[in-house]
Amino acid sequence: MVNESLDSRRHHWTRPTWRGRPALLAGVVLVLGVAVAVLMLMLAREGMFGPPPRTLVIPEGRRASQVYAAVDRSLDVPPGTTRKAVGKADLALPPEVKGNPEGYLFPATYPVTSGTTPTSLLTYMVDTARQRFGADHIAAGARRNHLSVHQAVTIASIVQAEAGTTADMGKVSRVIYNRLARGMPLQMDSMLNYALKRSTLDTTVDDTKIDSAYNSYEHRGLPPTPIDNPGEQAMEAAITPTPGRWLYFVTVAPGDTRFSDSYAEHQRNVQEFNRNRLEASGS
Repeated sequence: MVNESLDSRRHHWTRPTWRGRPALLAGVVLVLGVAVAVLMLMLAREGMFGPPPRTLVIPEGRRASQVYAAVDRSLDVPPGTTRKAVGKADLALPPEVKGNPEGYLFPATYPVTSGTTPTSLLTYMVDTARQRFGADHIAAGARRNHLSVHQAVTIASIVQAEAGTTADMGKVSRVIYNRLARGMPLQMDSMLNYALKRSTLDTTVDDTKIDSAYNSYEHRGLPPTPIDNPGEQAMEAAITPTPGRWLYFVTVAPGDTRFSDSYAEHQRNVQEFNRNRLEASGS
């Protein structure tokens, strides 16, 4: 009798009642639903239901020509398409730039969909630059240094091109300010490279004599436009230069930029730079 009673209880416990069956069924459906949702998410991530979301990354310091080429590649349109779109895009640019978006194609990560066009991307970049560079503290910083925001963007573009590290940006900015204050030509190779549509450390005497408004060896003051598209860190350096009396700088080795206020000291640093380059080339 004892055994029959235990067996009977075991049988009763393992068998769901009519009342418990709907709850059990609902639980099964819920588990299956979650599993299907997870599977759908995994498939979506793998692109099984269409192309996955894409983005276009514009790094700091890219020139407008490089941005145009990147947009062409990203949208798979013929080379030159984005450059041609600039004139028709009605971009919200400052009047000083006369329609040239150099400096205002803000470096960031942009979404790319099936409906994205060169015009929509250019508009997005310029609107982002207006938002970031139009911030109150940027305008106040420019005024504090007796600059327009456009001039601050131009200085930021030079800082972006010349500074080897983020830590050096404020010092490079100070060199620019100090030279402008003394009426000295900036004599920075980044502007020559922009005029010559290249990027190199090798500047010849002939290079410094080219007929260009971007020739900072022949012309004093800032160039007529920015020379690349700077990021926020370069812009901060442009409005808050590091205090100092420096007039010269040269990067003698990666991560080792020497700043000086003496031409004699600068020449010694340049000699070290040249020695390091010769050693690196095996000459």
